[in-house]
Amino acid sequence: MRRFKRGTTTRYKQILKNKSSILQEDMDKTFTSDIEQNESCIKEMFEDCFDIEYRRIDVNHNRKWLIIYIDSLIDNQLLEEHVLKPLVTSSAQDECHVNAEELTSELISVGTTSVSDHISETVSKLFQGHAAILTAGSSKVVTVCIPGLAKRSIEEPSSEPVIRGPKEGFIEHLSTNLGLIRARIKTPKLKTESITLGDYSQTCLVMTYLKGIAQESVVEQVRARLNSIQVEGVLDSGYIEEFIEDQPYSPFPQVHSTERPDVVAAELLEGKVAILVDTSPYVLIVPMTFWTGLQSSEDYYIRWPIATFVRWVRFLFIHFAIFAPALYVAITTFHQEMIPTNLVLSIAASREAVPFPAMIEALLMEIMFEALVEAGLRMPKQIGPTIGIVGGLVIGQAAVQAGLISAPVVIIVSITGISTFTTPRYSLRNGIRLLRFPVLILAGTLGLYGIVLGFLGIMLHVTSLRSFGALYFSPVTPLKMSAFKDVLIRLPIRMKSRYKITPEHEEGD
Repeated sequence: MRRFKRGTTTRYKQILKNKSSILQEDMDKTFTSDIEQNESCIKEMFEDCFDIEYRRIDVNHNRKWLIIYIDSLIDNQLLEEHVLKPLVTSSAQDECHVNAEELTSELISVGTTSVSDHISETVSKLFQGHAAILTAGSSKVVTVCIPGLAKRSIEEPSSEPVIRGPKEGFIEHLSTNLGLIRARIKTPKLKTESITLGDYSQTCLVMTYLKGIAQESVVEQVRARLNSIQVEGVLDSGYIEEFIEDQPYSPFPQVHSTERPDVVAAELLEGKVAILVDTSPYVLIVPMTFWTGLQSSEDYYIRWPIATFVRWVRFLFIHFAIFAPALYVAITTFHQEMIPTNLVLSIAASREAVPFPAMIEALLMEIMFEALVEAGLRMPKQIGPTIGIVGGLVIGQAAVQAGLISAPVVIIVSITGISTFTTPRYSLRNGIRLLRFPVLILAGTLGLYGIVLGFLGIMLHVTSLRSFGALYFSPVTPLKMSAFKDVLIRLPIRMKSRYKITPEHEEGD
């Protein structure tokens, strides 16, 4: 029985492979002047696709035009008023002389039209919300862009909220996202290049940059990496991010992703390259540095002394987020002499009934905290925050009263969690959450020596990272004082000079 099933599966796969190759051969062909043959070819390709519509318009009982479209991707009202109605009126007046080229200039009055005789190009247009018009006696096919797919309204980004600043955020519609950028940078120097990726998804990407500001070497590198991607489907910009980053195994993000058009516009003005992906509200920006992850768009909309203070707070608490649990474990386990006597007695009293070592205790609480955060994110918005708050309070208090964990550990883990969320960039925040655990294990086994080794390892890794030729820790390493004014200190905008992170800049130092 197993052999029969295996053989049947093999034959079935071979049939599918042969059928796929036949369809690919049809895609490479061109249309003929026989409208019946063209219809048969399209129907064979879209076999078992119930949402493909075929509208026929006859003249003197002979088929003159055939309109093909995907019902779920077009605006039916525009189709009826500006495509079907003019064609029916023309056929009623016996204007049979109208050919494919004349349709675009005389009858069709809506959308963007194009003429082609390639089957593959026409099929691609159908999936982009076009209607194809086949004319009898002509091998040319007219496609009319009348997309009708429902799209989300422009709202404030949920992952990057600000108090002062624009409230607009990207949506899952490529042309809308591109328009939001164009509305902020009104110059023909803003170049846009379209790339289609995904064997089955045929997802459209747009690479945009400011010519004359972005370094040509960076643009060429981005273009080359995008064109080298071979994938069956692209469903989100996260797919592209994994393909183009320099070090895919690093916990630190090397590609900046954002939902905010003002952030993209600001990065483009600094000479970076943005990548927009259709059906994704996140835009990718390269190159990225470590300091980009600690900066918020609101830093440039509030007064500079406040923005500088907030940046120092973030920089301080990013160390707490990584090293606070490790320091507690190392000091209480190996270096009790570093703690004042009264504090040692207080910690010893709170840990008297706890059956676990400090490292196991901290690990359990950290894992529980991450579980609460994940549960709060995945639960419905109405009850997610409630589950996180109530779960944390109930579980923490019950665990302390039961003697499973000590109160100082609850305090340390809470401070660590708060410190993590001071990082404005979600991707960098996730990397910090991950680094906390290996540093904690090093502290539990080697004490302060383990923390020092962990810190050196992190610094060596960060300073060796590159993002599209730019050093990840620049302009701190190598030190560039002219660019240092926008790292930990946000000087007044009138004192800033344009600084572009480029491979040429790094090599020049």
